[in-house]
Amino acid sequence: MSTTSDKALGGRRAQAARNDEVILEAARAVFLDDPKAPIAAVAERAGVGISALYRRYAGKEDLLRQLCHDGLRRYVAEAEAALAESDDWSAFTGFLARVVDADVHSLTVHLAGAFTPTEEMGRDAMRAGELARALVDRAHASGRLRADVVVPDLGLLLEACAAVRVPDPERTRQLRRRQLAILLAGLSAVPDADPLPGPPPAAGEFDWRWRRRE
Repeated sequence: MSTTSDKALGGRRAQAARNDEVILEAARAVFLDDPKAPIAAVAERAGVGISALYRRYAGKEDLLRQLCHDGLRRYVAEAEAALAESDDWSAFTGFLARVVDADVHSLTVHLAGAFTPTEEMGRDAMRAGELARALVDRAHASGRLRADVVVPDLGLLLEACAAVRVPDPERTRQLRRRQLAILLAGLSAVPDADPLPGPPPAAGEFDWRWRRRE
């Protein structure tokens, strides 16, 4: 049987979870506008005291790391769900659409180099790469993806969609989906298509962005 203290503890945990969600949403909005904004701006936007924020995050770096890791976990989850689908091309395009809708990549360029990644993030990043490769391999096997598309091309595609942003969130979503459709048309295999120009992006070519900047 639950006691009054148990209920109080559960209530405090629920409130802490709500505060954390509000803080992360506020942090995402604040740092998308200005990656150099102080952590106090996050507390102000979230409508919580600075002490409530510091109880959850020791500092700005911890908050930035959490935001990026959450995005990475979402990417992994969407990729795993896509690989469970039977149609290889639909799995590939559906994965990209869901990641674009989730706005996973908006913070990548903004926050890269602003914190030191953890070992867990490194493992999740490797897992994300493995899943992306599996999706690309399946899309190639379907005959729908042009043969000269490589896994790192996906990151550039997703960043291009994330760069589309207008004040209205719904209009942003519409424009990103439109841009994704245009880019997917370019990725689709077409008989006698000219090869893509230049050497393809290499694995790890953009890792320099994640080196900690002082």
